[in-house]
Amino acid sequence: MLRSLAGGAALPAAALFGGGAAAPASAAEATAQAPAAAAEAGYLSFGPSEAAFVEALVNHLCPPDDLTPSGVDCGLATYIDRQLAGGFGQGERLYTAGPWPSGKPQHGYQSPLLPEAAFKLGIARVNAICRARFSHDFDGLPAAHAERVLQDVSGGRAQPHAGWLKDWFDDLVYPLFTEACFADPLYGGNRGKVFWAAIGYPGLPATHARDIVDYRAKPYPAAATPRSIADFS
Repeated sequence: MLRSLAGGAALPAAALFGGGAAAPASAAEATAQAPAAAAEAGYLSFGPSEAAFVEALVNHLCPPDDLTPSGVDCGLATYIDRQLAGGFGQGERLYTAGPWPSGKPQHGYQSPLLPEAAFKLGIARVNAICRARFSHDFDGLPAAHAERVLQDVSGGRAQPHAGWLKDWFDDLVYPLFTEACFADPLYGGNRGKVFWAAIGYPGLPATHARDIVDYRAKPYPAAATPRSIADFS
């Protein structure tokens, strides 16, 4: 169902968003590198090249199989776009006035870039690496080359900006991807509740206090039809 990377798809202590390193990029750099084209219809944050990157990414991490459709068909790109266009991406709960020194993860967010800008800067940097290596943006790569690039990004080997891109992937991209898989479909991802159905999660009525007693040491029956927020509206 989900393609895992060799580095384990771990979610380490945040460096990009947890203060583990000094901010490696300025807001001006992000503005210069981010595509200026208007967003594709249906996307609130992504421009065309950004949408192409994210769609290729989620399709690579979630290829179609007998459990789920492709990542795009599951709504994963839509979820990520909505999160970046909304309060999370705009940093509504972050202190962003600076200064932005090096720090420890417990010091919190240490960057002049809001999450949306950081996400798009990462896209620009990965596409630049792809063009240098293979003469194509990420969305134009065959699966083997895309896998190699993602392995290098997540493993901290994608030069230049290797450390920054590792933190970008571990602390921003992959968490949004996993959220998109398992969040309520109301938010755009997990379309048709396919991931809930695949793991037997019942959805909104997930109150299992009594089930813990009734099914202790017994097989738990998978939910036949998971129910989302919309089902109770």
